[in-house]
Amino acid sequence: MVPERTHHRISFEKTIASARQTMVLSEIARLAIDSFRVAKVRFALTALGMVIGTASVILVVTISATGRQYILSEIQGIGTNLVEVDYAGGGSSAVVNNQSDFLTYDDEYAIDSRVPAVAASSVVLEMHQRIGFTGGMVREVLVLGVEPQYRHVRNLVLLAGRFFDEEDETTHAKVADVTEPFAQAMFGSSAAAVGRTFQISGIPFTVIGTFKEGVETFGESEIAEQTILIPYSVGRYFIGTDNVNEIYFTIRDQSDVESAAKQIVDAIRTRHLPNSVYKASTMTALITMAGKVVNALTLMLLLVSMVTLAVGGVGIMNIMLATVRARTREIGVRKALGATSREIRLQFLMEAVFVSLFGGIIGTVIGLAIPFSVRFLTAYRIPVSGWSAVVGLAASTAVGVIFGTLPANRAARMDPIESLRFE
Repeated sequence: MVPERTHHRISFEKTIASARQTMVLSEIARLAIDSFRVAKVRFALTALGMVIGTASVILVVTISATGRQYILSEIQGIGTNLVEVDYAGGGSSAVVNNQSDFLTYDDEYAIDSRVPAVAASSVVLEMHQRIGFTGGMVREVLVLGVEPQYRHVRNLVLLAGRFFDEEDETTHAKVADVTEPFAQAMFGSSAAAVGRTFQISGIPFTVIGTFKEGVETFGESEIAEQTILIPYSVGRYFIGTDNVNEIYFTIRDQSDVESAAKQIVDAIRTRHLPNSVYKASTMTALITMAGKVVNALTLMLLLVSMVTLAVGGVGIMNIMLATVRARTREIGVRKALGATSREIRLQFLMEAVFVSLFGGIIGTVIGLAIPFSVRFLTAYRIPVSGWSAVVGLAASTAVGVIFGTLPANRAARMDPIESLRFE
């Protein structure tokens, strides 16, 4: 058992050692700051590389977050809860008159009743019709027969007038909504198109509204640049069957999209021939792919930023090596007065970390100030992550430690006698 007096003596010695170590660290920090005061310009130029590198790291993270936000907002404009079902082939050999086993209007209502996750739906009937205008002008235009819910399912933006409703659908009203380019080309403007008439197969239709897609798809969706939407109940009479090209469904919860898409396809298969193939397309795969692309670009840009940090670290190392050589006599004096190699090493390592951290702090301020200024000067809300500042400061500190080790070790290994002789 350790005597109580011995225990107190050991505790006292530990306290003295801890106090001595604290005094050594404070003295080393003071010496490092004094050395920076003597060479302010060299200190500022050395830290410049870290300023650029740290700011670039924060900006890369900000750009990545902004890109991800933009992509998701564009996809949301199309509809993240959207499921598109279409006929992919098969079944023709077993169908009467060798006709393909297309989707039908009844399939939509069967799915609405069987799949609880479905919030809204609309069939789409595609037709290319010759449109007649006052004055005898005729042109071929894409005509889509859709239901009133199609506007909400496809997130269409109404520019003028109104969209046809359930009453128009039920009464087979000869009304139409047209795209903005069509309205401008045929009638001069979106507002001027409302109330104007045209003919499809000799049947007059009245334009009651103009629209555009929530997100520009550049004609890659079922809606072309110049498209006319009419009630499905009217459009089906131009083809004489209940066949449709595709059916759109909106799912209540985004987490249920994939499972609902599978249920929809399974339900449709039970209503058609066994060898018919139907495909359900969702935005989930697109969102996943977009996320992978953004992550890959972020990684590439981060690697470029790390190269910038490494260049700044090399600059710090070169300056510190030159500083060690210039302060050789000072190192000899300190060692002659009792400074240990560990204290010398710690002093120069601390100087390197101070330079790197100072540059990191300035770079962090600049990296955060740029996106904040954009948010202040414009209406666009650029996402700013606090973690990017933490990562930037941690990286700058690590660079100081890594690239400051060589100069610090070289200073620590110097012979005090040879150092005092150095001129």
